[in-house]
Amino acid sequence: MTTFTAPEIDWAQLAPVIVVLGAAVVGVLVEAFAPQRLRRPIQLGLSLAATAGALVAVAALWNGVQESGGVDVLGGSLLVDGPTLVLQGATALFALLSILVIADRTETGEDAFTPQAAAIPGSDYEETARRKGLTQTEVYPLVLFATGGMLIFPATGDLLTLFVALEVLSLPLYLLCGLARRRRLLSQEAAMKYFLLGSFASAVMLFGIALLYGFAGSVRYEEIAAATGTVVGLDALLLTGAVMLLVGLLFKVGAVPFHAWTPDVYQGAPTPITAFMAACTKVAAFGALVRIVYVVLPDLQWDLAPALWAVAILTMVVGTVAALLQTDVKRMLAYSSIAHAGFVLTGIIALTQEGLASVLFYLLAYGAATIGAFAIVTLVRERSGAAGAPALSGDDLDDAADGAGGAVLGEATHLSQWAGLGRTNPLLAGTFTLFLLSFAGIPLTAGFTGKFAVFSAAVGGGATVLAVVGVLASAAAAFFYVRVIVLMFFTSPATDVRERDELRGAEAAGATAAGPASGPSTAGTEATGTQAAGTQAAGTQAAGTMTGATATATLDAARTTTTVVASEGLTTVAVAICAVLTLVLGVVPGPVLEVVADAARLLP
Repeated sequence: MTTFTAPEIDWAQLAPVIVVLGAAVVGVLVEAFAPQRLRRPIQLGLSLAATAGALVAVAALWNGVQESGGVDVLGGSLLVDGPTLVLQGATALFALLSILVIADRTETGEDAFTPQAAAIPGSDYEETARRKGLTQTEVYPLVLFATGGMLIFPATGDLLTLFVALEVLSLPLYLLCGLARRRRLLSQEAAMKYFLLGSFASAVMLFGIALLYGFAGSVRYEEIAAATGTVVGLDALLLTGAVMLLVGLLFKVGAVPFHAWTPDVYQGAPTPITAFMAACTKVAAFGALVRIVYVVLPDLQWDLAPALWAVAILTMVVGTVAALLQTDVKRMLAYSSIAHAGFVLTGIIALTQEGLASVLFYLLAYGAATIGAFAIVTLVRERSGAAGAPALSGDDLDDAADGAGGAVLGEATHLSQWAGLGRTNPLLAGTFTLFLLSFAGIPLTAGFTGKFAVFSAAVGGGATVLAVVGVLASAAAAFFYVRVIVLMFFTSPATDVRERDELRGAEAAGATAAGPASGPSTAGTEATGTQAAGTQAAGTQAAGTMTGATATATLDAARTTTTVVASEGLTTVAVAICAVLTLVLGVVPGPVLEVVADAARLLP
């Protein structure tokens, strides 16, 4: 008779994950049973409590893990060691800050999300939902499910758990990217691109997992690493599987040449979700990549080094050069994130404990500046009814036509719209400057300490060429960061000449359209010579004139000016915390560097 032996599970080690995923399940029940007016406060409180609880759980586990060196849980499926806790703590913190930005509402009472996700963009159904003030509170459990997957992703100890965690974090993000309130079609396009490319990357990764299982006969990291030194005759399976596995992970971090989704998705997604993805996903994905490279594939460093070096160099160069050409703030930050992925890869390639510690610190510094920067973007808006600014289209044009002059519209993401922001809102522009300087790696900011750490680790690990390329790319990247700073503080707000000419061209086109409208009627009058036809021609000409006047009036109403919108203050809190982190990690980084250096020991 066969007896069943129940596994022994150390549930305490899983506390950060259990808290977040448990809250996500409760959030789904809230959506099903709570009255609509109570859903938002309940979901917001639950989400903040869950992420804060995960932070507390990480802190409670810290001393025990530092003393023991780490614990394997669920038969080795999850590894709770120093790097796991650092990455989980960073993910929980950045998720909490992102939820503050996600939950914030402007002075009009609107958040960043469509009132009805299932509605066709521009339909009567969507307009009815907007006018009734409906809210999409399903965002909160989706964010928590994604956060739960991110907490698991860097802690996995086998390839199947790695793949499951990848899907748990990815699927909610695919949905969240398509929920923008304005520019709905652009948002849905971003979600579809992310879904399709992410599905291909997941398929490639799963194929690589199958090949590695065929090579080692196991999906456990430890056993695959052992097999690389003993199994012979199956090198093709090993190398092909390793490369395909790395492709899936490099896609998630946005490394070149697997980066094509990043600028489009970052631009189209609701900006609070962009902040969440840019910070939390990178922390989780780089955590998983570090464990694969350092634990599973160290014996393949000579085989994989050329490919990793090429990816790191291309990522730094392409991200920097493409960012120089951008005129949209969100796309500029997206290409900047690609360049930063290359900087982090230099620390990973070092394959030393110093390299691991530098990666952990860099992710902390990058995440804080990223959430702060995108949070500020959500506050810089267009306001209708003012002359001398870009023409609108789509949802923003409808809102301008329906609302009174001075209505708050969408985000002002074109760089020309940020001109003079430092004069009208010096505190906000100064804080944004702090984050840009951190991205550029200017001393006394967290970015400088992070770059110094990863480049020093690269030199110590024999990757001096990567460090040199990284320094040169950082110097070039400083140009587009400083360009924005100069635009905010040393440029007067003025009408953009190109867009003013576009407005005049549109007005001229409206007037021209009126002429042909009366032409056939006039011709008809001359041909028939009847009084009725002449009367019809005059009426048609008058209608054409009215059409041109209406087009001009609509264009005048659609002109906008840039403003910093008032909100409930949640975004301000998030920005303030990010600014403090950026300064503290730059001015006094020693204690944090010591903590991550002590924690930088991976379980086998």
